[in-house]
Amino acid sequence: MKVGIIGCGNISQAYFDGSRTFDMLEIVACADVNPGAAQEKADRNGVRALTVDQLLSAPEIGLVINLTIPAVHAEIALKALEQGKHVYGEKPLAITRDQGLALIGKSRETGLRVGSAPDTFLGGGLQTCRTLIDDGAIGPVVAGTAFMMGHGPEGWHPNPGFFYQKGAGPMFDMGPYYLTALVHLLGPVKKVAAMTKASFPERIAGSPELKGRKIPVHIPTHYSGTLEFHSGALITLVMSFDVWEHAHSPLEVYGSEGSLKVPDPNTFDGPVTLHKAGVKGWQTVALSHGYTGGMRSIGVADMICSIRDNRPHRCSLEMAFHVLDVMQSFEESSDSGRALEIASTCRRPDALPLGLKPGQLTL
Repeated sequence: MKVGIIGCGNISQAYFDGSRTFDMLEIVACADVNPGAAQEKADRNGVRALTVDQLLSAPEIGLVINLTIPAVHAEIALKALEQGKHVYGEKPLAITRDQGLALIGKSRETGLRVGSAPDTFLGGGLQTCRTLIDDGAIGPVVAGTAFMMGHGPEGWHPNPGFFYQKGAGPMFDMGPYYLTALVHLLGPVKKVAAMTKASFPERIAGSPELKGRKIPVHIPTHYSGTLEFHSGALITLVMSFDVWEHAHSPLEVYGSEGSLKVPDPNTFDGPVTLHKAGVKGWQTVALSHGYTGGMRSIGVADMICSIRDNRPHRCSLEMAFHVLDVMQSFEESSDSGRALEIASTCRRPDALPLGLKPGQLTL
């Protein structure tokens, strides 16, 4: 399938690079509101630079990779669907439930697929963890922890203002990695109980381009809560831009027969470490799956295979909407002072088969 990229920022090169592993997709064009950015990426990768409207209307392009800023994810995705194209977008799917529901409605109306990052759960690290859990290595999962804590991107990012606007912040920027990984490992979320706050009314930019500029904060910067999964597992989750340093693992899951340290869900690689009941210490587990390193575009490749094979794609619209629903519920739970039932659900994505060769997603 011929593919076009809209949005030629930093992450776009990772998609160009990752796509070369997979014969089922070919990126042929790119576009950006900044024509110079599109031309630079086009020249670097041997594709055509188009305007956004030209790319959306190009008849040979069957799928659009939407790498725009979060505030316009839903808008661009809807336009792509209206032009008869499948669409795969960067996270988050959208910045409100209503936008997500509009995408679900348009996808059903047109019969076209919508997929969403992150696809890091398809990497060797998280697929190995999935295999261990499914094989009963730690018994039924009863609890776990998920921590993404830092002091925000304003110290280094050349344009950090949008991180403190609606649709970003620690939850909407990084939460999709952690929540998608957890849904992949444990299935959908049943209930959320959370507290959130904006610890500081403004941030100070540190990059050379904006050094010293004040950045107003319009969203919570610290989220703390508990997720109850339909499987029965209880997961403590903290997403924060208010922490200078910490010593927590990104993800750990605790079962009746042992514990599992899960690698950073913003990566495709390991390490995976396992503790078995009655055995002292932790052991490093060899990865059962490939696709480590920079594998952006694996979710797009799987989506194209799923269209060909008439099966659900793993980075599904339903899972991305469920993650969006959970993220929005954190603030609503905090504002209301009560635990909230999650109305949406999704199927747990299928694990990748063992023994895949590079570039292969089905046996």
